[in-house]
Amino acid sequence: MQQVLIVIHLLIVIALVAVILLQRSEQGALSGLGGGGGGGGLGGLMTGRGQANLLTRTTAILAAAFFATSLLLAILSGNASAPKSVIDQAAPASSSGAAPAAPAAGGGVLDQLKQLEGQPKPAP
Repeated sequence: MQQVLIVIHLLIVIALVAVILLQRSEQGALSGLGGGGGGGGLGGLMTGRGQANLLTRTTAILAAAFFATSLLLAILSGNASAPKSVIDQAAPASSSGAAPAAPAAGGGVLDQLKQLEGQPKPAP
């Protein structure tokens, strides 16, 4: 389910970028910097008020779809990473079902190491 939603999300992103790049720029403040007027490029293809409104509506729809898929992906990823217990994931020590061995009477590993340090070493 999540992989399908990711593919849909990526298709929406590609379409959104394409629609945004097709829109005619306003060139308000940039007209004095060499970007003034002219019919070259895509600006000549996208003339007319109706096409501009269509691109604006398409951008709004794609943006809403992008927002919705982003929310769905966030919700799905939050559910998938629910905290799990390490005890539930651990495999049993033996297949016979016997209880695991009890720790040594000396306590933990550090206590056992201290006991080993205090013992004399055997002769080679």
